Amino acid sequence: MLIDNHGRQINYLRLAVTDRCNLRCNYCMPSEGIDFVQNDRLLTIPELKKVSEILVSQGIDKIRITGGEPFVRKDLMVLLRHLAQLEGLKDISVTTNATLIGPHIDELKALGITNINVSLDSINRETFERITRRKQFDTVHDNLIRLITEGFNVRINFIVLDGQNEQDIIPILDVMKHHEVSVRFLEEMPFNGGSKNFNTIKWNYKAILEHIAGTFPNYQKLESPKESTSINYKINGHKGTFGIIPSFSRTFCGSCNRLRITATGDVITCLYGKPKANLRDMVREEFSEEKVKETILKTIGSRAKTGFEAQNEHSNTVFDNSMTSIGG
Repeated sequence: MLIDNHGRQINYLRLAVTDRCNLRCNYCMPSEGIDFVQNDRLLTIPELKKVSEILVSQGIDKIRITGGEPFVRKDLMVLLRHLAQLEGLKDISVTTNATLIGPHIDELKALGITNINVSLDSINRETFERITRRKQFDTVHDNLIRLITEGFNVRINFIVLDGQNEQDIIPILDVMKHHEVSVRFLEEMPFNGGSKNFNTIKWNYKAILEHIAGTFPNYQKLESPKESTSINYKINGHKGTFGIIPSFSRTFCGSCNRLRITATGDVITCLYGKPKANLRDMVREEFSEEKVKETILKTIGSRAKTGFEAQNEHSNTVFDNSMTSIGG
């Protein structure tokens, strides 16, 4: 069992498999993109397997595969097949933009990997293409509908962007009311490759809820696990639910159970903090298991209490990192 220096149990690993993405969302990176790392700096599939095995042996029982876009990695299914057989791992999930998942849906279902988060910031084609800078709307829409109809546990992640997509908050709830889907609205975060600086946001979690309540006043708050990052609700008459994630306001830090490992092996104990160690060279050494375990214990033992405290590790409020390089 992994317990941090604030008494929080860490059982959830967000494991990035690549920093590459086939979209160019304007809140994630500049229009020219970012400098993606060389392939030899990325953890290989055997190394990702090894890291996963070690962390599971230490008490991690939930792994979410992230990127970049995970399915950009051609050998991703090799890793997922391995994780599906890993004793002690109770929950495997994937966060994806749903552009490349189509050919793998049948196998994912067969492996029992049915928890899929789809990043979708608009259900309007024009807005989607303006935000993502790519023409992939039909592919995303078709794959999303297929995931829903084939019984996957789908959660839609919708980042509310001032002046860009707030007009789609109500329509996406209206479209999804007939499906057992959770639409989760996230506050915008500053991980945009340094392309934008902000200290406050207009669309915080309170403003999002107030906006929804204006159209759907008959909603009720749901009970959520204490470690949940989302505040969850159900609208009367809707099959699905919606959630709001205070990702910028950071109201959930007190129960944080997460650890992040980037595609290059950086260990990140808080999204807003700096990497605390790197595992890549360690796992490439012989007999590295104990060294990796010691490093994880050391980083877990010195976590910031909140995201605001972790942010003090940076010299200013402009984050040079893109979310695609941090690992979702």
